[in-house]
Amino acid sequence: MNSETYAKRTKLLNPIDDDFLKKMAEDILFCQEVIRTILEDDTLIVFESHTQHTIKNLQGRSVILDILCKSGTGRIINVEVQKGNYVNHQKRVRYHASCITANITDTGSKFQDIPDLCIIYISKSDFFSEGKTVYHIDRIIRETGTIVENGLQEIYVNAANKDGSNTSKLMTIFTESNAYDDELFPITSKRKRYFKEDEKGVAEMCAIMDEIREEGRLEGKLEGKEEMRLEMAENLLTMGFSISKVIQATRLLPETVQAIADKLPQPG
Repeated sequence: MNSETYAKRTKLLNPIDDDFLKKMAEDILFCQEVIRTILEDDTLIVFESHTQHTIKNLQGRSVILDILCKSGTGRIINVEVQKGNYVNHQKRVRYHASCITANITDTGSKFQDIPDLCIIYISKSDFFSEGKTVYHIDRIIRETGTIVENGLQEIYVNAANKDGSNTSKLMTIFTESNAYDDELFPITSKRKRYFKEDEKGVAEMCAIMDEIREEGRLEGKLEGKEEMRLEMAENLLTMGFSISKVIQATRLLPETVQAIADKLPQPG
């Protein structure tokens, strides 16, 4: 696939796609703008951020976090983006929370000193099917209805429901190729436009796409991880790789890859 074709396929990618998000999130101010919008807190400061942050779990499955941030108050914020419906979303959040908590807690720490953790989980579809853009999950005493806190906050955001809120407008930018809003989301819009329209930015994205194509990297990333193979298949198909190449790279069944391809919009 030549560079011109790569550039054309790059225009089909959006922040909802893993590799596009990876480049967007290299800018800490982009991370801050997204988190401020979803948490509805214009004073929040992101003090530190990491993209594609790996947490090793020697006794179980390790995780690669899309975005891991630390706010000015010390709260840890994990932003995860899931385009497909190939996972149990809530259990994925639960597992991420446990891995992050164990990773950020020093040996011998008192429980009251464990940092607060917020997980923002962005999905393309509304898997709760309740018609909302944002879902805040609370811990409630069943017998009394009292909300109790343990330092973990779960927020689910989806792009399926359009309710006119700023978060909904942000999700439009995350999922629709030609959507921008320089007034509400100047940093997000600028970053997205850079990687879609600027010659240098497009070249950076093409380099990422070329890297993904390397079979050795794919096998290392995908081996034994069914959901990651499904997600990667969708990303590769979006980028314009043939079904046969995707089957070869992901080792998924042909009918599985074909079913994913049938659901994707065709490039114009």
